[in-house]
Amino acid sequence: MRILFIADGRSAIALNWIRWFIATGYEVHLASTFPCQPEPGLASFTIIPVALSEVKASAPSTSTPARSSPPAFPPDPPVPNPPPLDPPTTVRQWLGPLTLPRAARRLRRLIAGVQPDLVHAMRIPYEGMLAALALQNAPTPLLISIWGNDFTLHAPSTPLMRRHTRLALRRADALHTDCQRDQHLAVEWGFTAGKPAIVLPGGGGIQLDVFHPAEQDEQPPLVLNPRGLRAYVRTDTIFRAIQLVHARRPQVRFACTGMAAQPEALRWVSELGLEGVVELLAPLSRLEMAALFRRAQLMLSITNHDGTPNTLLEGLASGCFPIAGDIPALREWITSGVNGLLVDPANPAALADAILHALDHPDLRAAAREHNLNLIRQRADYPTVMRQAEAFYQQITKDSPRRALS
Repeated sequence: MRILFIADGRSAIALNWIRWFIATGYEVHLASTFPCQPEPGLASFTIIPVALSEVKASAPSTSTPARSSPPAFPPDPPVPNPPPLDPPTTVRQWLGPLTLPRAARRLRRLIAGVQPDLVHAMRIPYEGMLAALALQNAPTPLLISIWGNDFTLHAPSTPLMRRHTRLALRRADALHTDCQRDQHLAVEWGFTAGKPAIVLPGGGGIQLDVFHPAEQDEQPPLVLNPRGLRAYVRTDTIFRAIQLVHARRPQVRFACTGMAAQPEALRWVSELGLEGVVELLAPLSRLEMAALFRRAQLMLSITNHDGTPNTLLEGLASGCFPIAGDIPALREWITSGVNGLLVDPANPAALADAILHALDHPDLRAAAREHNLNLIRQRADYPTVMRQAEAFYQQITKDSPRRALS
């Protein structure tokens, strides 16, 4: 099978998929929407910038459309005074769709040359939008992967984002999401119910030889926030909760990745008097993250809305006790009080209480650890997930009515 990925070639999520299919002998081509170095083993590599990606330095970051009837999954709870979107995200949402036609012409020429059996676009903005435009009236099957905030942050943000989200989902022949919530939202946004669809971890699963538990807890207790600074992460809730925990349990330490030298994070530390309590870390490599997860007892994932975060699955595999925002997608993985705790993402006091409760109940953490290791083995083991993805690719190319008509 000849596969063309439309993806951010810098993304560890995309590379997990690309590397698997290269290693298993498929002919793999990549059209990267961001400048990057080619992955060894690719049959071809092309950079097709879109949505100002050539001038955006950091990897991309995703409110729910109005509904005429109650949704199958309840919407994420409204949050008072959510943090504003960072300017690059807002600019890309307004201007990004205007760059699609030119990029689609380039991609159309590439597709004509490669003649792929399947095009896999990894997320809707802007890779799925780009692929759908390039494949108008073309027979090649299109699979679109939905990433955590495609629907909840990006799709409803501007009129053109709404339009191109609907166009992409109407053109898609198949759908991959990392949570059941997005299967339902995809239909609301235009995907045809009954077409091939699958729910698998977005990053292709967890490599359990890398992410695994420590033999015993280290001291002093460490609470890890691996989510960085993102528009939908409640950084305000997290830092205010840290202040509350520190007042009651000063020996507890906190680490936040992706925040070193970031003005917003430095301001929170300074204003709340958290110097020496919180360590602000630069972005870490996968091996460094695995070691940090093993050092931590608890991990935080406090978001307004989300899909299935890869950091959540990595933390579960590493034996971290998860405390997360009480939102639909995370309820698909965490049963509060059983294998983690769910809290109102806008409530620092509730988060602080949850952190202290988890630290005070090692029996809860131990039971959750065993539960979560089994959960990851069953639902997120990398080779198992990727074999399911491989079978799904075969189903799409075999059953595609577009191929039959071409």
